[in-house]
Amino acid sequence: MKIKAIALNTFKEAIRDRILYLLLFIAFISLIFSRLLALITVGDRIKIITDVGLASLSFFGALMAILMGTGLVYKEIDKKTIYTLLSKPIHRYQFLLGKFFGLILTLFVMLFLMSAIFIFILLLHSGQIKWGMLLAFAFIFLEMCLVTSVAMLFSCFSTPILSSIFSLSFYLIGHVSWGLETLINKMPSGIGKVLIKGIYLFIPDLENFNFKTEIVHGLPIPPQVFLYATVYGIMYTLFVLTVATLVFRHRDFI
Repeated sequence: MKIKAIALNTFKEAIRDRILYLLLFIAFISLIFSRLLALITVGDRIKIITDVGLASLSFFGALMAILMGTGLVYKEIDKKTIYTLLSKPIHRYQFLLGKFFGLILTLFVMLFLMSAIFIFILLLHSGQIKWGMLLAFAFIFLEMCLVTSVAMLFSCFSTPILSSIFSLSFYLIGHVSWGLETLINKMPSGIGKVLIKGIYLFIPDLENFNFKTEIVHGLPIPPQVFLYATVYGIMYTLFVLTVATLVFRHRDFI
């Protein structure tokens, strides 16, 4: 009940944040731009709209998670409300989880709105919807959950600006980490190769949640790939939340 109360309060606060609506507006403009791009580009218009649209949903969804997530804990500390909250019979992990679920609920609503706009644009062009699109939305949301947990982890010990930089770097590196595997295969044995392997194992591969190419070109996706991506996303998010809870538990607010 305590986690639920904090989550609902966080949702009410987040839904009034102007930054959220600014990003939603920019995402809307980006989706409209995908339609204009399809009109002036030679090629399959539906594929172009789908490609640009899904990329926009993924990027702006992550941006919302980062900008909102990095300020969740800091705002409570900055306003001194953290002292009032923690003086009550609330454990720190309950406070953190409540904040997390409240923001996740907010992001779900935002993603739903962006997805509805995207589907409407597709319907204008094709008159039909690929059901695989719903799976793409689901894994974009799973990626947003992971990015939110990372943003909250950084917010537990850093300022919003630094946390945003760290989280955005995490997101960008997570989408190019597959390149480290190629680098590892080409590197000679030694300390450097061991270090790169360690970094590769620690950094998440966010491309596990990217099914844009398969959906755009109608390629089959094995069920085990979906299962792996789901388990991977849930386990990594739980791991990051656990670390965030440990950091937050040992932080001194005096």
